[in-house]
This record gives sequence, structure tokens and C-alpha cells, in this order.
Amino acid sequence: MSRIYPICSSSEGNSTFIGTRGHGILVDAGCSFRALKNSLGLIDTDISGIEAVFITHEHVDHIKGLEQIIKHTSIPIFATPATADALRENRKVPENSVIYDVYDGYQSASFEVSCFKTSHDAADSVGYKIRYGDEYYGVCTDTGFVTEEAEQALKGCLAVLLESNYDENMLRRNPNYPPLLKSRILGGQGHLSNVLCAEFAEKLVRGGTCHLILGHLSRENNTPQTARSYTKRFLEERGLSEERDFTLNVAPVQTTGEYIAI
Repeated sequence: MSRIYPICSSSEGNSTFIGTRGHGILVDAGCSFRALKNSLGLIDTDISGIEAVFITHEHVDHIKGLEQIIKHTSIPIFATPATADALRENRKVPENSVIYDVYDGYQSASFEVSCFKTSHDAADSVGYKIRYGDEYYGVCTDTGFVTEEAEQALKGCLAVLLESNYDENMLRRNPNYPPLLKSRILGGQGHLSNVLCAEFAEKLVRGGTCHLILGHLSRENNTPQTARSYTKRFLEERGLSEERDFTLNVAPVQTTGEYIAI
């Protein structure tokens, strides 16, 4: 039985496991090395059971544990060349770190992984499409809008972890966020709102996606209840029914061991 296991998911840290109990891959490593190991232990998986790590971009909430993974394991790391350069230049990884070019693709006995462009204020932000067995899975976060490349890649994926970062009213009214930061989040290279998430979720479900996981929620400008209820209502108003047509989960800030079994 395959599973998607959101280890952590928020503006503070992001990492997603895809595989089976004991063996899989990670998309991002945005929590500490210790937290990653402890979280994997909740599904009886050792860090040695990770066959590869795929980085979406260089922001710290996606690479917090990466340096320690490189230091303490031999797990291969994949990213775009521009992201790899940014990691080295910003001293997020040792200068001599081997980071493989994800544009070359990845294929093993268990997985096939390809990337697609997202729109974010990073060197070269991407999302991932993963084939495991006969099914496809997608991870798409950190994007101001859903790019055409992302839309084409994610069509037909059985399960997709999709960004639902902020409620626009909560963001605009947040007194702790300066105008420049609000503009960045709202912009085309920022993050995906609940509204844009729900609109794309409809396309996904009509294209064959059965399992939706809302991720990368802002802890200040969103709540799990707000994000979930908006997407659920949006889909149901358009004739789609939860459980009949789709399942809908919200990735936790930090896992307690729950996962989505496929």
C-alpha cells in the first residue's frame, strides 16, 4: 500500500514522504534532521529507507534539514542547477556538495520523478510529479499561480498535495505583515490563495484526481478549517461530492504519524 505522508507543512517547514512503510522518497527537507528522523519513525521508516530527496527551491522552510542529511547520510539530493547554485552561494550546503540535476529526471526500480515550473521568488522553483507503481502523485506548493506546465503535469495524478497558503481577507487585515510582504505573497511569484487552490482543485478532480491534500498553510493568514471548508464548498457547489468524487485532507504543521493511504 502506497502512502503520502506530510511530515511538516506550513510557512515554517515543508517535507513530504511518498512510498510505502520502510521505503520512499522525500520532497523537500524543511524541518530539522532530528525531526525528520523522528517523524519517519512514526511510520516505521528509518532515514536509511529514503532513496532520494527532491528539493523544490532554496528557501529555508524547504531545506532546513538538508545540510545534516548531506553530512550524515549518502542519500542522493536532486534539484535544478540554479537551486543548487543558490544553496551553495547562500552556504545552506557545503560548497563541495553533490546535487544532481533534476532536469535529467529520476528513475529507479520503484520511482520515476519529473519536475515542472512553479512561479515563486526563488532561483528556479519547481514542483514534482512522481510515478510510483502504476499511479502518479503530485506536489505543488510555493507558486503565485498554477503555471501551464504545472497544470499539464498534474493532470490525471491520483493524489496531489496542493498549496492553499492564505485567506486573502485574513492576509490583508493582518497588522503584523508590512505592505511589502503582503504584496509579495499576493503577487504572481508569491503563494497560492485558498481561492486559486480551490479553482485548480476542481480541474484536478475533473481530470481524475481522487485525493487532495491542502498544504503550506500560513499559520497567520489561514487556518486548516478555513482552507478546507473553502475548497470543499467550492467543489460541492459545482456538483462534486466529497467521498464520492474526492477525499480532502489538510497537511499538518508537524505530523503526529497520520498519512494518506492510496
